[in-house]
Amino acid sequence: MPRLYGFDNQALTRVRAPERQVVREAVGRLRAGQSQAQVAAWMTAEGHRGTLGGAWTTMTLGRLLDNPAIAGMERDPETGELRETGREALITPDEFRWLQENRPSRRGSVRSGQRREGDHDYLLAGGLSVCGQCGQQMTGGRTSASTPSYRCPTTFEGRGGCGAVRITASLLEDYVAEYVLGELMRPGAKVAMEAARARLVAEASQVRTRLAELEKARTDLAEPYAGAQLSRAAFGAADQRIGVSLKQERARLRFLEQVVDVPIGGVEDLARWWEHAPHTSKRSLAVLLLEKVVVHPARARGVRSADGRVTLVWRTAAASKAS
Repeated sequence: MPRLYGFDNQALTRVRAPERQVVREAVGRLRAGQSQAQVAAWMTAEGHRGTLGGAWTTMTLGRLLDNPAIAGMERDPETGELRETGREALITPDEFRWLQENRPSRRGSVRSGQRREGDHDYLLAGGLSVCGQCGQQMTGGRTSASTPSYRCPTTFEGRGGCGAVRITASLLEDYVAEYVLGELMRPGAKVAMEAARARLVAEASQVRTRLAELEKARTDLAEPYAGAQLSRAAFGAADQRIGVSLKQERARLRFLEQVVDVPIGGVEDLARWWEHAPHTSKRSLAVLLLEKVVVHPARARGVRSADGRVTLVWRTAAASKAS
């Protein structure tokens, strides 16, 4: 099976920087209004070839752009819902969603006889919401009734949770939004958030340093292995450990980098701004205010309320006392 364009290996853990740049420019051209056929022709004219050496066509480019792995995502095998994996990516999740919804070649297309449910933008996924029973990160997914919800996964990227906690997305997100809005209206909220952002930006710098060290450690493994100083089993075990650490650190970096562009300084009324803000900005602000949202099991079967089930862990002492 050929590798996916933009990546060095089948595990999708190493990106080819020149190919990533090609994909990013292709997406930029599509967003600027060029057709998929025009972009494929441009890629071929510039000398870019697919992983098997073939010229780019509308079909081969479409297959690449429909693969969520290029955005560090995958589809839940049960629900088809997109979820982030923490792997390296060529484009952002938001860019991938735009491609699925807006690029000209997909307008009006139908892949099956059934209407596909739109993807829900989970405000608290990707590390912000955690299971109150086992501590596992919660993921977004749909119930059998196609209702977006958060759940503790029993298996996800090799990390198993208890699978016992689930909550409807709208219940949890509305509950959290109410408290976030309350915090935004508090005196001194902007000052506290600026301080929190500075801490997170510093942590992001530390994570980048650790990533560079891990990448170097993985590269350095090749020499003793090539010189027969390291057995294949030992090399594989060490490489796997480094790979797990890389995945965790990349996921943490993606989480931290969300706070960089939060529009704190240029907004007079943050609470009013929240009501009409884009999803990515709301998520960034939630990350800036909250360390995590802990979701506990329902008190009884069929309970449809977030009251008593959710613990908000704030980044500031003042907010913690208020809630």
